[in-house]
Amino acid sequence: MKTTRYFQEQVLRKRPYLVPEWCAGVLAAPLKRVAQPDGRIRWWGRVTDPRDGRERVLRLVTLEDGETVHNAFFDRDYQEDLP
Repeated sequence: MKTTRYFQEQVLRKRPYLVPEWCAGVLAAPLKRVAQPDGRIRWWGRVTDPRDGRERVLRLVTLEDGETVHNAFFDRDYQEDLP
């Protein structure tokens, strides 16, 4: 998995619980994918947090290439689109 320097130096330092396999899983099978006006892409996917066994939604932000992870965090405000 490709990552930015920001992800390696800042994100993982602030969120040491993040698991690289989670990011790869979200990119492989996202719940939702949205391009931002600046070209970056937001991805959402479900992961199970081993700290408490709860299922959470992980949001990733990738660069324009759609594969280089720039940011990742649990999205507490994610809501499924209504049918």
